[in-house]
Amino acid sequence: MKLKNTIVRAFLKAGLSLMCGSVLFMVMWVPKALAQASAPQPTESSKPSEAPTPQDPSLTMFEHPARWPFWISGQANIIYQTHGDFPAKYSGPNSFSNRYEWAISSLETLYTAWAPTKRTELLFNLEETTGGGLSDALGLAGFTDLDVVRNPELGPKPYVARVEFHHIFPLSSQTTEGERGPLDILTDLPVRRVEVHVGKFSMVDFFDQNDIGSDSHYQFMNWTIDNNGAYDYAADTRGYTYGVEAEYQDRHWAFRFAETLMPKVANGIDLVWNLRKARAENFELELRPTLLKNRNTRVRVLSYVNHANMGLYRDAINNFLAGKTPVPEITAHPSNTTIKYGFGANVQQDITASLRAFGRFGWNEGQHESFAYTEVDQTVEVGGDLRGNAWNRKNDKAGVAFVSNAISKVHQEYLALGGRGFLVGDGALNYGREQIVEAYYNAHFWKGIFAGPNVQHISNPGYNRDRGPVTVPGIRVHLEF
Repeated sequence: MKLKNTIVRAFLKAGLSLMCGSVLFMVMWVPKALAQASAPQPTESSKPSEAPTPQDPSLTMFEHPARWPFWISGQANIIYQTHGDFPAKYSGPNSFSNRYEWAISSLETLYTAWAPTKRTELLFNLEETTGGGLSDALGLAGFTDLDVVRNPELGPKPYVARVEFHHIFPLSSQTTEGERGPLDILTDLPVRRVEVHVGKFSMVDFFDQNDIGSDSHYQFMNWTIDNNGAYDYAADTRGYTYGVEAEYQDRHWAFRFAETLMPKVANGIDLVWNLRKARAENFELELRPTLLKNRNTRVRVLSYVNHANMGLYRDAINNFLAGKTPVPEITAHPSNTTIKYGFGANVQQDITASLRAFGRFGWNEGQHESFAYTEVDQTVEVGGDLRGNAWNRKNDKAGVAFVSNAISKVHQEYLALGGRGFLVGDGALNYGREQIVEAYYNAHFWKGIFAGPNVQHISNPGYNRDRGPVTVPGIRVHLEF
């Protein structure tokens, strides 16, 4: 009966999303009838759809003509996940439940953009999340569903995801054709240029991008596979911030920098607008060498420095040992701006026309509390994907990845004494690296309809050898309008 109800709810979600698509169709049909667009070329774009480029009319429900100076599209991503009972010697308030449970999340997005000139565009996106994640998204550093908002108290209501001004400063007369998509509709790009984005956006729209593992709509779902878990990037609990991002682009390399706002508290929805009290600096160098003939290679190296009201694990432990708090409490400290920093590396390599591989490494100093993304101080990840050309399903894709996450010694001690972060904390700790294997298959059925299974196996959930392992199977349905 539970499974039956789950399936019914999933189909209801799909029906609601189709209704939204019908509204978009009505909006777009009239201008479509009046416009004549050249045939779009199927390509791949980066986030939010590394996947089938929305220009391709065979992979979206509605066409998005390349000659329009504006963009309007939508998507719905529905994820069902479950798991059975698994062994656990004990559980705490932040533990991943060791009893059978299931959850459905749904993320709907409306993308709009307008390019008044060939060098300037304005973007405005609305989102809504409904449902939730397993165990209210607690108990795992590498949580199983990237679409889940980490604060269930926010509830299902629309919110502004992005409001951006984007301008290109040309530094050469030679141009190249860019990939038109929902987050960038400018296509006539100078080979050498400076780009500036100002407004509200997600840091991972620009930093730590990876064509193989960055998109929960078509690829992996786990937080620490789609993003670098040790990259505690500036964001509110929904994953967005305000700031300025600037980058220099050349033919074989790029460099980007961003200055953005930090949240008031760990995993908080409110941001600090006083830059003297809180802010984040982010740097990334991107290289595009040719390691294999006629195959794309990307190497990205990033660094970040966060300034915020972050507690120190050592201070929390000392306060507990001195009897000042009943358990170590990372938030029990006077308001004070501290500094946290970290580094990351991100590599992707095309091996054949259908097979690609990628990897990530991340590290942060691990002395200050995990604040904005997840509770990881060091991570190592490898994986790859394979297009379905070999079995005559060119728009299908399969992927597999492995990630191993770790925390610092002082972070381990904090959790072992009963401390909690905003995600993990079982009340005690028999430490072990949290290790996750994820595999998916994404099938294209018709136009903008995609679906497929996903499975994740997690050893030492929440870094605890006394709990798990647990296997989390799931199903994803994605609709692209």
